[in-house]
Amino acid sequence: MAAAAAAARRAAGLLPLLLSSRSGARIPLHRAVSQIPPPCSYRLLSQQAKPFSASASASASASASNGATAERTRELHLYNTKSRKKEQFRPRDPGGEVGMYVCGITPYDDSHIGHARAYVAFDVVYRYLRYLDYEVRYVRNFTDIDDKIIARANQLGEDPFNLSKRFSDDFLLDMANLQCLPPSVEPRVSDHIDEIINMIKQAAKDGEPWWDSPWGPGRPGWHIECSAMSAHYLGHSFDIHGGGEDLIFPHHENEIAQSRAACCDSTINYWIHNGFVNVNSQKMSKSLGNFVTIRKVIEMYHPLALRMFLLGTHYRSPINYTIEQLNVTSDRLYYTYQTLLDCEEICQQQQSNTGNSLPANTLNYIQKLHEEFETSMSDDLHTSVALAAISEPLKVMNDLLHTRKGKKQDKRLESLSALEEKIRVVLSVLGLLPSSYHEALQQLRDKALRRASITEELVVQKIEERTAARKAKQYEKSDEIRKELAAIGIALMDGPDGTTWRPSLPILEEAVVAKT
Repeated sequence: MAAAAAAARRAAGLLPLLLSSRSGARIPLHRAVSQIPPPCSYRLLSQQAKPFSASASASASASASNGATAERTRELHLYNTKSRKKEQFRPRDPGGEVGMYVCGITPYDDSHIGHARAYVAFDVVYRYLRYLDYEVRYVRNFTDIDDKIIARANQLGEDPFNLSKRFSDDFLLDMANLQCLPPSVEPRVSDHIDEIINMIKQAAKDGEPWWDSPWGPGRPGWHIECSAMSAHYLGHSFDIHGGGEDLIFPHHENEIAQSRAACCDSTINYWIHNGFVNVNSQKMSKSLGNFVTIRKVIEMYHPLALRMFLLGTHYRSPINYTIEQLNVTSDRLYYTYQTLLDCEEICQQQQSNTGNSLPANTLNYIQKLHEEFETSMSDDLHTSVALAAISEPLKVMNDLLHTRKGKKQDKRLESLSALEEKIRVVLSVLGLLPSSYHEALQQLRDKALRRASITEELVVQKIEERTAARKAKQYEKSDEIRKELAAIGIALMDGPDGTTWRPSLPILEEAVVAKT
C-alpha cells in the first residue's frame, strides 16, 4: 500500500490528496488510491503531438451566409492530444455553453513570443467557436504565486504580489495589442486558495507567502491550481483544455490525475496544445540569448503583423521566428489594409445600388472564399489556408479599383462592397480586423520609419530631391535616391498626383525571399 500511495502522489504532482466520497464524507488517501484511474486513462502522450498534416480535411457542406446557420452544417474537427487524432467537436451540452480552460502565464517577467503564439492560437479557437454560434465560457488563469515569482521578487527586492501584478498587467496590455479577446474569467491563484486547500497538503518554507490550511500553513503547487480553478469555474467536466505542448507532461497529466482523484466523474473531452516557437531555427531560450519578448517585437512592428505571422503557421506545428519573415508579413498586412481602405473610400464617395444582384463572377469569388475559409478553419483551425484564401479576392478588388478594364466592369461598386464585407468577416474571426484601416496603415508606416531609422520629413525631402532630379533629366541621381530608400524598406510610388511612399521589404531581403 505504501508503494501504491507513493505512486499516487507522483501521479498527482507529488502532492498528497484528501478526497471526498459521493456522500461528501472525507476519504483517507490510502482508501482513495484504488479510485485513481490506471495510468493509461490519464496519460496524455507517450510521444510529442503530431504536427499538422493537410492531407486530411474535414468534410463540409456549403453555406452562403457570413456565419454558421443554427443547424451548424459545418462540422468542426479538432486534434485531441489525448486520443492523438482529429475528432469531431461535440460539446458536452449542445444547447449550453462550451467550457474552455487555457493555462495562463506565471507573471515573473515580460511575456515572450511563445506566449503570444499560445494565446493568439486559443483566441482563434474562442473566436471561431463563437463564429459557429456557440456560447463559450473561456477561462484563462494567472499563476500569480510560484517559485519563479518568489525568486525574482527576492532578486529585485520587491513584494512577490506587486511583482506578479505588474507583469500580469503588462501581459494584459500585450494581449490587447495583439487583439486577443478578453476571456470570460481570468482567475488568479492567490484569490482561490480556499478551493486549492481542498485539494492539497504542503508545509510552508520560511520567507515564502503562505495561507492557513487544515494541515498547517502552505501555498499552492504548480499543478494543483488549474485543477481547482477549472473545476470552480467550469465544473469537474468540461469541453476543452488547452496550453503549450510543453505542458503536456507533467502539468496536464498531473491535472488529470488530481482531478480524477478528487472527482471520479471528472472528464475533459478535448486536450489541445500548440507547438513551440524557434528563433532563427534555434530553440528560444534565455541561455542562448535569443529570448524575444512581445514588447521588443511591437516596438518595431505593428502588433497585428506579429499576429498575422503567428497565424501563418498551423498552431500545432513549430514556427520559426525570423525578422525576414516578419517583414514579409508586415508588407502583406499593409497591402491588405491599403486595398480595403481604397475600397472603403471609393464606395463612400460614389453611390452604389445595393439592392441589385451582383455579377456572377463576384458571387463566385465570394462563395469560393467562404468555402475555403470555413473548410480550412473547421479542419483543426488551419489559419494559414484561411489567410491564403483572401489573396485572390484582394487581387480582384485591386483590378476593380485601378485597372481600366476593372473600372468599366458592371456593378463595380457593388462588387467591391460585397468583397470587402466578406474579407472583413474573415479578418474579424482571425482577429486581424483593425478598428480603422487608415489608422492601422499610419501605424504600419510609423513602424517602417522606425525600422529604417529615418523620419517622414527626410523621406519627403528625398522625394522632392528626386522629383527635381527627374525634371532636370538627372535620371541616374533619381534612381540612386529610389534605391537608397528601397534598401531600407521605403518604396516610392509614382502616380498622376505625384510621388508617395509606402513600407516595403528592404531590397536585399526581397532578393532573399524571391530565392526561397
